[in-house]
Amino acid sequence: MQQQPFLHKPQAMMFDMDGTLFETETVLLPAYHRTFQQLRSEGLYEGETPPEEIILSSLGMLLEDIWARVMPGASRQTIDRANELLLQLQLQLMEEGISRLYPHVEETLESLHAQGVRLFIASNGLEGYVKGVTRVHHLDRLLEGVYSAGEYETETKTELVRLLMQQHGLQSAWMVGDRSSDVEAGKGNGQTVIGCRYADFGDAGELAGADVVIQSFEQLLDVFNKAK
Repeated sequence: MQQQPFLHKPQAMMFDMDGTLFETETVLLPAYHRTFQQLRSEGLYEGETPPEEIILSSLGMLLEDIWARVMPGASRQTIDRANELLLQLQLQLMEEGISRLYPHVEETLESLHAQGVRLFIASNGLEGYVKGVTRVHHLDRLLEGVYSAGEYETETKTELVRLLMQQHGLQSAWMVGDRSSDVEAGKGNGQTVIGCRYADFGDAGELAGADVVIQSFEQLLDVFNKAK
């Protein structure tokens, strides 16, 4: 963890989901391969499944942008069916118990909640997926709100965070996430950004502009405890 600048304790923390709280690849990769198998069987896709690296490097983007990278030029029908299948298969895998949060996520969130920090999710994912993760992993008991681009139809995470803060009357919050969109969302709303560098989905410059970068989730508690 880098040397910590002077930070104020926030009213709230807003968390990205994939690559921040949730080890996305535990369900994403098997669901991704099954999705393309089904698309081929339905005659909606031909050829080999695109490399895993493409979708992993796209995490944090809006779904439309992800599919544009994974299947450039695909029809609306194919994209809609891929969305449907990927969501269905990921939820199924979660229910089977193979998905994981990053180490120490639950106990860190419990500690922050016990200290009166209001906790929220702000994700570019689909509503069913984001709420599925919080339900399966019993995080909903700690969260005041779960915001997703899929539910609120926002075009950027900056817009989603602005909406979240307005609806909950927040003046000070930390945006916690692993992608440049999280940095932009926090800074675009005048807030502190805590960058998470342990998922390895993005490039080296992904977290440029973050106030603090942590190497494991439990370090967030140390950053909070040192803030004034």
